[in-house]
Amino acid sequence: MIPLQLSAYTLTTALGRGLEATREALHAERSALAPCAFESVTLDTWVGEVEGVDAQHLPEALARYGCRNNRLTLMGLETDGFAQRVREAVARYGADRVGVFLGTSTAGILQTELAYRRRDPVSGALPDDFHYRTTHNAFSLAEFTRDYFGLEGMAMAISTACSSSAKVFAAAARQLALGQIDAAIVGGVDTLCLTTLYGFASLQLTSSRPCRPYDAARDGISIGEGAAFALLERPDQPVPGTVLLLGAGESSDAYHMSAPHPQGLGARLAMEAALRSAGLGASDIDYINLHGTATPANDSAEGQAVSALFGDTVPGNSTKGYMGHTLGAAGAIEAIICAMALTDGRLPGSPGTGALDPAIPIRYQLNGADAPLRHALSNSFGFGGSNCSLVLGIAE
Repeated sequence: MIPLQLSAYTLTTALGRGLEATREALHAERSALAPCAFESVTLDTWVGEVEGVDAQHLPEALARYGCRNNRLTLMGLETDGFAQRVREAVARYGADRVGVFLGTSTAGILQTELAYRRRDPVSGALPDDFHYRTTHNAFSLAEFTRDYFGLEGMAMAISTACSSSAKVFAAAARQLALGQIDAAIVGGVDTLCLTTLYGFASLQLTSSRPCRPYDAARDGISIGEGAAFALLERPDQPVPGTVLLLGAGESSDAYHMSAPHPQGLGARLAMEAALRSAGLGASDIDYINLHGTATPANDSAEGQAVSALFGDTVPGNSTKGYMGHTLGAAGAIEAIICAMALTDGRLPGSPGTGALDPAIPIRYQLNGADAPLRHALSNSFGFGGSNCSLVLGIAE
């Protein structure tokens, strides 16, 4: 892969809005998970809810996109000066040369759930003010983002469960390499909804306490929500300290509808492909942001794959104990956390994890620590064996 520059990036999660709020929480190793009090949900579980989403208003001209997911999308775009950097890119390249590549799992499902409560009691028809295309539809956040910036070029949404917003980096990189675009908005947004919360609970995958990735007593996920975005461009001469996307690897093991391959076969294939794409070896990686959902099967499978490829020499951990598993937004959020680790020269911690599982022989980083970092690997693995790993580096 030709290295691509992350010219700007931002994230908004339960930890707070923007890079500085996230940095402060990461350094303090403070989790934002709390007992679930979302909407009408009555489940004994913990979630990572973003504050202020319902108070976010969309521009009147884009009111048709009104749903929780697109409100969080706008919050994210207008954080850390990201929207201004996009507008500067549009001015440089033209409205038809900036692409949009966004990942989501839930999109605006909550809007459909709310609409079903208002069905016509006789016919069962949904209310006239419900618009599937601009809310529930997975493409709605990409279309909203394109319309918000007045873009005229390609736009796509990827929905491959929890690998969604990692795979957008790879999709955008291919189009940049082909010359179809000159810059790309990449990222992901997912928001809490009843379908997700009750669905994962029905699969017996949610925990009744804050998630504990790679802990010997881990017993399930804590669902979160969030938004993360990056602006990808081809660098003429990267400024030292700039974060670069160096490689991306994808695989589809299709082992089971919801369970990973027991030995993490697909995970290993994705990591190996990412290293090849970046022209690096396993020994070149300084930090791994693990997918680490805190389910027994997921962490075991990923741990076996990481151990087989890296042994116990490379520090890695899951940061889902901070803000929960943000599903379709996790790939982008954790890529930005890797970018922050590289620029700050600091490994993040893993709140919630206590006694590590002795059956997983990897170098798990429990607490944050300063460290010189040049290359980081970020893993995102979704239901059905849809896997993606990204390699990021720091320009020198």
